Amino acid sequence: MKKSRGRTGRKRRRKHSQSSADGVNCSNKPEYIKLKKWLKGRGFEDSNLRPAEFWGTGRGLMTTKALRAGDLVISLPEKCILTTDTVLSSGLGEYIMKWKPPVSPLIALCTFLIAEKHAGEKSLWKPYLDVLPKTYTCPVCLEHDVVSLLPEPLRKKAQEQRTIVHELYLSSKAFFSSLQPLFTENTETVFNYSALEWAWCAINTRTIYMKHLQRECFSLEPDVYALAPYLDLLNHSPNVQVEAAFNEQTRSYEIRTNSPCKKYEEVFICYGPHDNQRLLLEYGFVAMNNPHSSVYVSSDILLKYFPPLDKQRKAKISILKDHGFLENLTFGWDGPSWRLLTALKLLSLEADEFTSWRRILLGDVISARNEQQALTVTAKICHFLIEETQHVLLQISRLKRNKENLKNQLALVEALRLEDLRILQKSAELL
Repeated sequence: MKKSRGRTGRKRRRKHSQSSADGVNCSNKPEYIKLKKWLKGRGFEDSNLRPAEFWGTGRGLMTTKALRAGDLVISLPEKCILTTDTVLSSGLGEYIMKWKPPVSPLIALCTFLIAEKHAGEKSLWKPYLDVLPKTYTCPVCLEHDVVSLLPEPLRKKAQEQRTIVHELYLSSKAFFSSLQPLFTENTETVFNYSALEWAWCAINTRTIYMKHLQRECFSLEPDVYALAPYLDLLNHSPNVQVEAAFNEQTRSYEIRTNSPCKKYEEVFICYGPHDNQRLLLEYGFVAMNNPHSSVYVSSDILLKYFPPLDKQRKAKISILKDHGFLENLTFGWDGPSWRLLTALKLLSLEADEFTSWRRILLGDVISARNEQQALTVTAKICHFLIEETQHVLLQISRLKRNKENLKNQLALVEALRLEDLRILQKSAELL
């Protein structure tokens, strides 16, 4: 399942371990007994999955029978799934229908989660709400001190994410006020910023992709979010393959695995081929030994190694910009990316070679000197990033000693930076 649409996120930092037979069965905990009973009442047949706590990944689902490729992992009936249909058929429905300009499907779902959580015992969705994480570790929830330790491109995206949620809150305040007749308390206390942040994270990290037809009572944003109780306990691994979709015949959301799984092991699904920066940004965790992980090189770092007096410098930068070669420049497990090397070769062109810039973008070799110069600069950038990463890791270990309350958040950034360091060291060896 891909975050770009389908999302089934988990909340915490996760190390992926293939031998996950270290799970402690939790199905006898009161909250899971209530959840299973509630799901059964909505037509969910008990599968071979049991909630468990795993050493590497935290909360997840283990299988009580060996799974082969092609096996159905879980089938969740439509009645168990929370969508905008659920919201419209609740007490909020009439308020959403008459509100102008229309709210987005996302705000409708956030509003529903906040209202149901506030209703407590009276909520029909209480058994599900009780197993949702109380806190999240998406960048929007991280403390300022922690965000400043993120790699530059991710730090920028984290700040954008914070702005998005903040603006969403401000633009929805009038709508929240219109719901006052449904509450005895003031809506400002029910729908405060932290309540919206929690609901937004729950949806952003956990939803699956289910397309709904465009409805007039909602704004034009795609209505594709759905929360899937129990199913959303499945953790992500970059090393498995699954097929996941809503089955129109059975009216259920189904997941089939293409990766075998031993009895009593943790069952994983894959949210898509995401690198760790994307996983942290969208789901609030990192996957160790993630084959998709990369370290990004910002354009500032790139340009630092080229003489500012180069007469063609401006033209080179503008060519790179026009052809999209100033972003997504990375180091991966197999060394510097083709895009990074191409950008550096273009910047390394001598005045008499400059007219050959198109050939560089096509992957041609211009001269041995140009190739060597680009590799020399690549190695310098790699070593600079290694030193920077080591410096940040040192800061993190100091902060962990002094700021007990930030321990979990810091551990998350530390895991990301350690993986970056391993990738950069591997790249340095290759270079």
